[in-house]
Amino acid sequence: MSVPTDDSGADETLSEEERRVVDSISNLGSQWRLLVLYDLQNSEKRFNELKRSTGASSRTLSRVLDDLQEMGHVERRLEEDAPVATYYSLTAKGESLCPVFDELEKWSKKWEADSAADVNSSE
Repeated sequence: MSVPTDDSGADETLSEEERRVVDSISNLGSQWRLLVLYDLQNSEKRFNELKRSTGASSRTLSRVLDDLQEMGHVERRLEEDAPVATYYSLTAKGESLCPVFDELEKWSKKWEADSAADVNSSE
């Protein structure tokens, strides 16, 4: 894959498949979006739970959740009974990313272990 060093001609140098991968990563690629999606894998969470678990500021988390809702990855559920609460969960589109996160975890564990072994063998 030939990725240009600047934005000029990017669409001309990438195949359709390469462009889809790059576009997908670009759309999801912010640290906060990925962290929120990853955090919502196992259960729906309230705003403050997500804020604590991700470490995002209220402003950042609010913006990210709005973006993810607009993209169709996250849904918002408002429970109006006292106490009023807002819950966020993955949509089917968001859940379809769970296997990707699983594979990334496996990949990082493998290479983290390999990197540690390389460091230990060079000592």
